[in-house]
Amino acid sequence: MRSDKVKKGIERAPHRTLLYATGIPSSEMNKPFVGVATSFTDIIPGHIGMRELERFIEKGVHTGGGYPFFFGIPGICDGIAMGHSGMYYSLPSRDLIAD
Repeated sequence: MRSDKVKKGIERAPHRTLLYATGIPSSEMNKPFVGVATSFTDIIPGHIGMRELERFIEKGVHTGGGYPFFFGIPGICDGIAMGHSGMYYSLPSRDLIAD
């Protein structure tokens, strides 16, 4: 599995040490690592329910036999950008994120 590249073999001992430091139990180390992108932020009203959704995703990954890692991606809110110069950057930001 792809995640073995960062966790298997004697040469990956430092990598495993850092992974253990994040709180991963050794019993979970043989599971595939699954990256989950999230754009959650407290400042975007439409993201209020995302934490609950993330927990469901986390449970699903665990149920499927994997170990999830959440990582952040930018979140854009057109509503907060309206009415000032920030509104000129909302759509170009979305395009950049999509690219």
